[in-house]
Amino acid sequence: LYDAAREMGGDVSGEHGIGHAKVKYLEESVGDVQIALMRGIKRAFDPKGILNPGKVFRYKES
Repeated sequence: LYDAAREMGGDVSGEHGIGHAKVKYLEESVGDVQIALMRGIKRAFDPKGILNPGKVFRYKES
């Protein structure tokens, strides 16, 4: 279903977040640049990684 949605220009998520079931499809759907931007925003608001740790992003050493 997610492949078909992407082929038609769709995405795996909407206004209310990604959800646990769709996390694995996020990178395929939005790409590396958007993932890096999302990680940067997460770090800006949560530099210690204490808000919902590991829910969508696990911190990687850069």
